[in-house]
Amino acid sequence: MPDIPAPAAAEVHRWRFFRAGGVHQVRIDRAADLRALPDLDPKLWAALACPTAGLAIAPPTLAALDTDGDGRIRLPEVRAAVRWVCERLRDPALILTPGDALPLAALVEDDEGRALLAAAAALLERVGRAGDAELRAADMDDAARVFPPALPNGDGVVPAALAATQGLQDWVERIAAARASVPDRSGALGIDEALLAAAEADVAAVLAWRAAQPAGDAVAMAAALQAVDAVAAKVEDHYTRCRLVAFDARAADVLDGTLPRLQALAQDMLDTTQAALAALPLAHPRPLPVLPLREGLNPAWADAVAALRAQAVTPLLGERDALDAADWAALQARLRPWRDWWAARPDTPVADWDDQTLAEWTHAEVPTRLRALIEQDRAAAPLAERLDALRRLLLLRRDLATLLRNFVNLADFYGMEQPAVFQAGTLYIDQRECRLCLPVADAAAHAQLAAYSGLYLLYCQCERAGEAPMTIVAALSAGDAPDFMVPGRNGVFVDRQGRDWSARVLRVVENPISVREAFWAPYRRIARLVGEQVRKWAAAREQTVQTQAAQRVGAGAETVSSGAAKSAGQQAFDIARFAGIFAAIGLALGAIGTALAAVVTGFLQLAWWQMPLVIAGVMTLVSGPSVLLAWFKLRQRNIGPLLDANGWAVNIRARISIAFGARLTALATLPPGSERAGPDPHADDPSPWRWLLPLLVAAALVVWGWRAGWWWAS
Repeated sequence: MPDIPAPAAAEVHRWRFFRAGGVHQVRIDRAADLRALPDLDPKLWAALACPTAGLAIAPPTLAALDTDGDGRIRLPEVRAAVRWVCERLRDPALILTPGDALPLAALVEDDEGRALLAAAAALLERVGRAGDAELRAADMDDAARVFPPALPNGDGVVPAALAATQGLQDWVERIAAARASVPDRSGALGIDEALLAAAEADVAAVLAWRAAQPAGDAVAMAAALQAVDAVAAKVEDHYTRCRLVAFDARAADVLDGTLPRLQALAQDMLDTTQAALAALPLAHPRPLPVLPLREGLNPAWADAVAALRAQAVTPLLGERDALDAADWAALQARLRPWRDWWAARPDTPVADWDDQTLAEWTHAEVPTRLRALIEQDRAAAPLAERLDALRRLLLLRRDLATLLRNFVNLADFYGMEQPAVFQAGTLYIDQRECRLCLPVADAAAHAQLAAYSGLYLLYCQCERAGEAPMTIVAALSAGDAPDFMVPGRNGVFVDRQGRDWSARVLRVVENPISVREAFWAPYRRIARLVGEQVRKWAAAREQTVQTQAAQRVGAGAETVSSGAAKSAGQQAFDIARFAGIFAAIGLALGAIGTALAAVVTGFLQLAWWQMPLVIAGVMTLVSGPSVLLAWFKLRQRNIGPLLDANGWAVNIRARISIAFGARLTALATLPPGSERAGPDPHADDPSPWRWLLPLLVAAALVVWGWRAGWWWAS
């Protein structure tokens, strides 16, 4: 048997990497990189997930990438998007070039590609560019042009414009008004199968309800019920009062009770609409439960009783001048079937349709015709799906590469040719330009995790007229730590659209900024401590002097008032005590002077080359721990925790070196070639130490040289 050659091994993609942030990051600048990207080891991706909020990418693109709608873009979704783009484009490298134009010739020539070409031709015709050779993202901005309401679009929603006749259009609007409506792909409102089925059920319920109508005129019966219900409570009250009077004649005056209340109202302007009049009995109670229908009625209820007589009593019981309890019960019995029937009225606006409209629904076969329209709309689903695919392809052609440069690697962030998608803008404060600014939802929660980034962070509240306030966090990564007061320090934040916002510092997370700052930090702390202690001592001394002065003034006043011949404030001068105090002060100053003299003498006895070493050693002892600690912290600075606090899943330790930090925070410098004027006329007088200290150093060198014998050495 002849040997069967083994299948050729699949070519392995040769990846290329660049070094940034202390790690190797994969390069993506060729079509082959895009085709192989779905198979790239996840451990080599810069991020594994990111939120859709707070990114400088168009929201429609983020929605197209977030296929499960959870508000996060995850690695599988990015892989699927890249794979789909590579399947649909002849040269996927097209998405790596700036712009949003999609040449039709760039589509792959397969069955799906030809279907997309046909959809593209239909789209260009709809947007008024028939025959063009390329699509643009703006062609899909207006949904009403892409999916005209008068054309089927495959979503099964029928707007009124899709109906062929005015009659069907009226029915679509009538059903939408009765059962709400749903949005069509075009943005217009219409009805779908569910609404049509609900309308059918409503019509059936209304027809069944109307078929159960009692014999008689429904309009007249409705008016009779309304007239009866308007006075029913008051009539029942009148009959009850009459029965109580029949039970005890003495209750007549009490139950009537109109005279005292009328006397209270006598001084007012009376009106039959007043609530006080309506509260009086309907008529005077009598032993027999009879309600007069013409005379002897409360004026506030005269019109209502007249309506009762005209619309209910006369049509149902005949002409009457009075209505006894039996007649009232008979009237209620005659109306009870109608009351029950009205109570069973279906709770739907369809019940308000007249008989002619309901008859047309049945005889004109409205449901059948509308259901045919829905099926006609659904038949256009393949074209609509291709148009949606073109829209997604246009969005990914424009924005997918931007996402990859901030997700697969952090090329935009470290390249600094353009801001990264997570950078919200620039904060200007204290002669600094902070370029690493991120939006923040909750400053307190964000700071707990962001503090591990090792960055000096400023949380600011930003406000702008006509815009909702927002919170940002800015990283201060160069220069010295200024004295940021919380709250209080103000700055200006400029977003990516170039709009300026008023920014106020809310919170500070302190971390080292530079080695130089760490070197001088101990001396600044010592100077601050000494200054604080001096201020405290001066304040305490001032308080003591004020207290003693007040005590002496009080003592002097008591002495004068008592008329004592000898001043109590005068005290014998204790020379021994005074001498002891000065002796103690002298001993202290002598000890300090001796110690300083010993240090200076020992320093001057050193060889000339030893002196710089001693000075350097002392400064190392003072500043060394601070510098060492800052150096370790500066080496640990990375942007990962800052992004993780915003919901990212950063997969690399993206460091921010000292040099890179200096680029992220620019300090104020004079432009090259600037002219400088003379000295500041309002500046403070120069300190004498500027010339006195060098003079003292020179004198010390002369004395040391004289003692060392430099001046008479041969």
